[in-house]
Amino acid sequence: MIPNKKQIQHLKGLAHSLKPVVLLGNNGLTEAVVAEIDYALNHHELIKVKIPTDDRETKGLIVEAICRETNSTKVQQIGKVLVVYRQSAEKKIHIPKL
Repeated sequence: MIPNKKQIQHLKGLAHSLKPVVLLGNNGLTEAVVAEIDYALNHHELIKVKIPTDDRETKGLIVEAICRETNSTKVQQIGKVLVVYRQSAEKKIHIPKL
């Protein structure tokens, strides 16, 4: 499910108070990190991931890879923090229809 603008705004509001649950280390985006993000998305649906790099191009590639590998949607990216969303079977987060 790809959220529309209104739903993304809603998710941004929910994400505001969250702390990053996954922090990329010096090794970058490894299989273990992808598995951890996948697990966190199953558990929380909406998470923050901290990407410790100042290189915009590298960061963009990492964000793209995270979304592709975990089948999630990028909600927003501010500096080194990425917010991603993926609905789980339990649908823990209620998203407005409009």
